[in-house]
Amino acid sequence: MTKVILFDIDGTLINTGGAGLRALNKALSAMGGPKNVCSFFELQGSTDRVNFENAYRCAFNKKPSEKDYKKIKELYIKFLPEEVEYSVKNKKYFKIKGIERLLEKLSNRKDILIGLGSGNLKEGAYIKLEPSRLSHYFLFGGFGEKHEKREDMLKTAVKDADIILKEKISPSYVYIIGDTEKDIIAAKNCGYHSAAVLDGFGDKKKIFAAEPEFMEKDFANTNVWLMWLGIAKDPKGIKRGTYICPDTPIEHAYYGMTGNGSILQSTDISDKIIAVRKKKRNKGQ
Repeated sequence: MTKVILFDIDGTLINTGGAGLRALNKALSAMGGPKNVCSFFELQGSTDRVNFENAYRCAFNKKPSEKDYKKIKELYIKFLPEEVEYSVKNKKYFKIKGIERLLEKLSNRKDILIGLGSGNLKEGAYIKLEPSRLSHYFLFGGFGEKHEKREDMLKTAVKDADIILKEKISPSYVYIIGDTEKDIIAAKNCGYHSAAVLDGFGDKKKIFAAEPEFMEKDFANTNVWLMWLGIAKDPKGIKRGTYICPDTPIEHAYYGMTGNGSILQSTDISDKIIAVRKKKRNKGQ
């Protein structure tokens, strides 16, 4: 069965240098709100639907109507391209290290389908991606346009994958890669695999607490990501029987974090068995 890999955008694929935040600030300011409304709440990991509603609440102390939401969206999309361009010109826009190499390898495989699992508006997502020249890798996805919950956004992307592949994708064949604890929690709630990029916008303590299967600073070490996805072999050639959880992605997570192929080598196991037997004999004397 084909594996479906969904990538978050901000902090996972690229860093836009705050372009989205500035565009949303401008949108609310144009509607009569304060200049820096986004300084009053956290945007990271939430869908644009939620962020737009929070921004409006902070600006006007009430929930936006559907008409208000559409106006925010319209103004945000108007201001976003110039803010992305500003970040590019001021060298604040960059791709997360190693991502292009990983995407190239994944896109050349027939058993892999890659897409987006992003809280951005669909139009906003591709505006942000345009300078990176990564857009062509992502022909489908789930977006934060209509969804408040990341879980619903991810499920929408997987449904699109079902249609593209003409098969029902099992949750165990879906892999989510993000940079905040919200990405990890949503993936787990859906029964999907989860991994975190630590060079993004997420709080590392919160990411650790969410317990993703795999964590890595960025994508520079392509091979450990391929191992987590189950499409590359462990270069150390460690025997499966010595892992903490045989034949699961946690093997690769452990290798990626420690550089060790297994938690206990066979000699370690033998030593512990001998020690336990010796202790029992001593107690019997």
